[in-house]
Amino acid sequence: MDNLENMLSGMRKEILEKVGEYFILSQEKGVVVPKPYVKYVWRVWDQNEIKAAISSVLEQKITYGNIAKEFENEFSRFLDTRYTIYVNSGSSANLIAVSSLKSRMFGDTIKSDDERYQIIRDGDEVITPAATFPTTSNVLLINNLLPVFVDIELGTYNMNPKDIESAITDKTRLIMLPHTLGNPNDMDPILEIAKKNKIFLIEDACDSLGSEYKGKKLGTFGDMGSFSFYLSHHISTGEGGAVVTKNSELKRVLDSMRDWGRDCWCEPYKSNTCGKRFEWQLGDLPFGYDHKYTYSNIGFNLKPLDLQAAIGLEQIKKLPNIIIKKRRENFKKLYEGLKNFEEFLILPKSIEGADPCWFSVPLTVRDEKVFSRNDIVNYLAENEIETRPFFAGNIIKQPGYKGAKYRIHHRLENTDKAMFGTFFIGCHPGLNDEMINYVLDKFKNYFNKL
Repeated sequence: MDNLENMLSGMRKEILEKVGEYFILSQEKGVVVPKPYVKYVWRVWDQNEIKAAISSVLEQKITYGNIAKEFENEFSRFLDTRYTIYVNSGSSANLIAVSSLKSRMFGDTIKSDDERYQIIRDGDEVITPAATFPTTSNVLLINNLLPVFVDIELGTYNMNPKDIESAITDKTRLIMLPHTLGNPNDMDPILEIAKKNKIFLIEDACDSLGSEYKGKKLGTFGDMGSFSFYLSHHISTGEGGAVVTKNSELKRVLDSMRDWGRDCWCEPYKSNTCGKRFEWQLGDLPFGYDHKYTYSNIGFNLKPLDLQAAIGLEQIKKLPNIIIKKRRENFKKLYEGLKNFEEFLILPKSIEGADPCWFSVPLTVRDEKVFSRNDIVNYLAENEIETRPFFAGNIIKQPGYKGAKYRIHHRLENTDKAMFGTFFIGCHPGLNDEMINYVLDKFKNYFNKL
């Protein structure tokens, strides 16, 4: 047996060494990063992420298990929060976060800090911006809630706390708060508004990993925070996401929602943790019905893979000194260069106390009579510089929202301005000084011809 173990260990070591060599050679050949020349996003992987994924497969650790639990612990440690619930996407994170607030697992109330709030019911109102990504607001409609769409401010691209407060009615039960492109909201007044009105707060921090407000990381202020680990985000596990919370009750519900709605809380590959697996009586089931197959929530199967978590563990190691540091440096270089063109563009801005780790650099055309967003993004595309529009623009203008039930709070003037005039360029760690200077030169050339 010892000889076999030594043989397998040697083969595994050799395979991983070859994987590392392959990655390095593929980089030199240039097959990893395709055109366009300056992408708006790119993952920050090296041979360690590839080797971690292959190692997981060799050890046959594929589905959600111990590696995923380790990732959850490390992610919680990075954010300085209590619990992380790892899921298969940021969209799934938003889905179970909102769905958990309708759960009756703990009766008609759920703990929020030191108080208990009424659970959310069908028809309750949720305040959220209209300039958004679809799965921030889609989860509200899926849960039979009424989105109350609020305008944004140009520059920060977040909601003004005064607009949030004025949108509240006696039906308001939740604020769904995206930190747009990694830019922190004004959390002090928003937290005060939520607490005063006994309203739940979910931070959509999918674009905001590493961003801080007054020294505290985004996603950890509200009842829950959601994150995405898709290819384009600060760390990438290919696909993936997470919900974080300090609340043990919500943690229990979130685990259940992710795992088919199970009442059982056993860890992966464990059974009978409670010591009375066949001694429960819940709902209208007969006494003794298997607790592992008892479902107290209308849940889903949204588990990620251990393989993805293995990649995520390597990504977390890169967060402080590579990913966050480089994003901030690249944003600053682009921002300083683009200041020369403020006559034509509204540049991004942050509030006092905010320390963003920007997802990208948002830019808004000041006067569409001079040039349009389509004019400049087509010019940039011709010069191999990738851009993206401002998410879904005004979400209620999307074809999927025809016939949807929602309420508009006042006018969505800036939302429409962003829909027509806002785009963003990348500031990811894959950009080097040559690429940044190239981007700034192309902007300069464009504006010099106007």
